[in-house]
Amino acid sequence: MLTTHPFDDDHLHEECGIFGASGSEGAAALVALGLHALQHRGQEAAGITSFDGHVFHTHRAMGHVAGNFDRDDVIRALAGDVACGHVRYSTTGETALRNVQPLYAELQSGGFAIAHNGNISNAMRLRRELVRRGSIFQSTSDTETIIHLVATSQYRTLLDKFIDALKQVEGAYALIVMTPDGMIACRDPLGIRPLVMGKLGETYIFASETVALDVVGATFERSVEPGELVIVQNGELRSIRPFEEVAPRPCIFEWVYFSRPDSIVDDHSIYSVRKNIGAQLAIEAPVDADLVIPVPDSGVPAAIGYAQESGIPFELGIIRSHYVGRTFIQPGDKVRHLGVKLKHNANRALIQGKKVVLIDDSIVRGTTSLKIVQMMREAGAAEVHMRIASPPTRHSCFYGVDTPERAKLLAAKLDLGGMTDFIHADSLSFVSIDGLYKALGEAQRAEGRPRYCDACFTGDYPTTLTDHDESSAVDQFAMLAERVN
Repeated sequence: MLTTHPFDDDHLHEECGIFGASGSEGAAALVALGLHALQHRGQEAAGITSFDGHVFHTHRAMGHVAGNFDRDDVIRALAGDVACGHVRYSTTGETALRNVQPLYAELQSGGFAIAHNGNISNAMRLRRELVRRGSIFQSTSDTETIIHLVATSQYRTLLDKFIDALKQVEGAYALIVMTPDGMIACRDPLGIRPLVMGKLGETYIFASETVALDVVGATFERSVEPGELVIVQNGELRSIRPFEEVAPRPCIFEWVYFSRPDSIVDDHSIYSVRKNIGAQLAIEAPVDADLVIPVPDSGVPAAIGYAQESGIPFELGIIRSHYVGRTFIQPGDKVRHLGVKLKHNANRALIQGKKVVLIDDSIVRGTTSLKIVQMMREAGAAEVHMRIASPPTRHSCFYGVDTPERAKLLAAKLDLGGMTDFIHADSLSFVSIDGLYKALGEAQRAEGRPRYCDACFTGDYPTTLTDHDESSAVDQFAMLAERVN
């Protein structure tokens, strides 16, 4: 089953979403609702694991939450008052049922289920060592590395084994873990990936975004802090911080694109921040135009901010169809060329003869921007100016976001003029990196100690990248060998 729409390949794809509930009768139903609210973070697959006090139950499936977890027989089979779930967009590992989370294993201490948002950037090195020592992997997911590290740890208690495992991994993770003793929720020491905690009566809830708490009626308590492990056992909650404290570096792209506009991240309203970015973009890159038009849906809040700051009217010049099947297959070049109109169509009566400013969240490969600009031209626009509510994406992400290799990123290949020519716009501008930080309430980006992980824009990665560095070294040796031969 193909679950990724063929015209969605020009965005940085959502990483994953996780949701857990401890202390609620029929917890799986609550988790299913929470996963619905997080569906935007991953559309390839979904899974839920529950624990009834004796047995773990799991249901995993390709596709969306709806259609897989809206059946009574499925939810009834997921018995227990503790459950966690996951929606997936693959960042490592093939698109196959064996990689769908939560992953589950029977360890010496009993069942162990794990749901992971993020990416372990030294997973391949760890995997090679674990296999050498006798571990047998059942998936190609980097998450399974954590399970094997726990299973082979020499520490006595499961909690100590888990901490030992986390101290061996690098990269980004927000995790929800279930064991016979309870639930553990944690974030990596840099807090790159988000995780929040809420409460519904006596039930503790953990989720990737606050919007999932809203949907199930839970009250937001606080964020799980970077490097913190929150443990729920027998209805009691406790917190430990086993890692050396470092300055957090949460992913800045959560505010640009990933999170839903109605979520709150670190006390910032996503919607307000995106409007601020649009306003900053209007200050930095003004243009004489008749209309401000968002590329739906992700460009809408920034376009509102741009329009309000510039005084140029905001209009819906592109109408999006919300009923395009994600299994649509491109049978040929002609349909592929027309395919963007399945999802977006120009509001011709509004656009004809007008100078328009298009607002989008990012440019990755540039192919969608090219088609959107062309659509405006065909609808009779006099001028088409593109404004992007993030800095140029020049570097790949290794922390759980599905970005193309750097050679395929438009901004890594071309300068601003080259990109403008490529998409056939009259002008193109991106918000500056300092402008992005201003939209988040900072004076500017602090060189050397930035507040956020912005590596996709700056190349300033906050951790080592063992697997990438080792693979790059192999590639360089291979190229050298080719030259020698």
